[in-house]
Amino acid sequence: MLRLQKIILSKPFILSLWFGLSLFTIVKGILVYSGSKSSNYNNYIIYKHNFLNLIHQHSLFGPEPQYYFDLNHYGPVFALVIAPFALLPDELGVTLWVLFLAWSLYYAIIKLPLTDLQKTVLLLLNINSMMGSSGQVQVNPLIIAFVLFSFIFIRNKQDFWAALMIVLGTAIKLYGVVGLAFFFFSDNKVKLILSLLFWSVVLFVLPMALSSPAFIIKTYQDWYPDLVAKNAANMVSTRAYVCVMGMISRIFNIPNFPTLAVLIPGMILFALTMTRIKYWRNLQYQLLLVASTLIFSIIFSSSSEPPTYIIAFIGVSIWYVNLDRPITGYERFLLIFALVLTNFSPSDLFPRYLRVNYVLPYYLNVLPCLMIWLKIVYEMLTREFKSFPEETKWTLATAKAA
Repeated sequence: MLRLQKIILSKPFILSLWFGLSLFTIVKGILVYSGSKSSNYNNYIIYKHNFLNLIHQHSLFGPEPQYYFDLNHYGPVFALVIAPFALLPDELGVTLWVLFLAWSLYYAIIKLPLTDLQKTVLLLLNINSMMGSSGQVQVNPLIIAFVLFSFIFIRNKQDFWAALMIVLGTAIKLYGVVGLAFFFFSDNKVKLILSLLFWSVVLFVLPMALSSPAFIIKTYQDWYPDLVAKNAANMVSTRAYVCVMGMISRIFNIPNFPTLAVLIPGMILFALTMTRIKYWRNLQYQLLLVASTLIFSIIFSSSSEPPTYIIAFIGVSIWYVNLDRPITGYERFLLIFALVLTNFSPSDLFPRYLRVNYVLPYYLNVLPCLMIWLKIVYEMLTREFKSFPEETKWTLATAKAA
């Protein structure tokens, strides 16, 4: 048993699963769906045409059924990110894109201020969601990486680069703005603010080199109504609005449930957790805020879809590895509950009958994340954090596993 545990927690095993399963699922998608507008391969075609439309100065947000279904909702900065892949043949470009996304999240995780065993457990807990995200060619792993690096750079007193992560993440997908939650951890807030302004200007101007100033200005003018329309569509969609408000609306059959009735209390609780100023420099407190931010940004967002829950589950995993040891029975239950209902319910490992008749119609994958987020809020408001949080039983466990 001990030998099996060492194999499972070994770096080669984790890497083979993390990258191998992502590679397997995208290669399978290419073989099955190449040449068709499938729900898997389609996302990459949307990304690719974000770049192509930018350089040809065609609207980024209009329908192009001759190439893909659905609509593009990414801004012009995203064209700069996808450009190296969009220039390649589709099969090669999408494969390298998926591996790049897997690498970006992996690299962000291993750079977190955690022990080796904590990082290993964090990766292990998210292999299934990473594989699912890769299969649908989702950009969410990159957004998580931007958020994590905004925290990492601020903690390392590299505010200039933290600002780049926040602005870049926001310019690609609005979830990236949550990196601002770590503002109070900065030792040089003025530098961080000035850096945010600098990178905002740079990333606003940079796409003009591939198109024109007039086109970029017009694109940003078009982007806002596009996002408003997308949000309105999400409210009545069967795939989106997978959030606390949507769950309550579905369970209690309240079609016009007032979103602000939940969102405002949630925002107040989130803000209250940042008021314990004496712990702003405490690593455990900081990591709990990272976990809370990742979960909060998804479960209270009307734009959340099942694939975006990889963001929330990274937050769940950071919370879990940051718990005081030994963990309680309730904490163990919460993790298992989230693994089953949030992480595995979209996959074939979960009973289809339960998924189709209960989880999807009532958005039950939100429930474990909400319970864990409330637990994090309670911990951040009441927990007495240790002076030297790195000296935990994780350190002892790492020594035993070595």
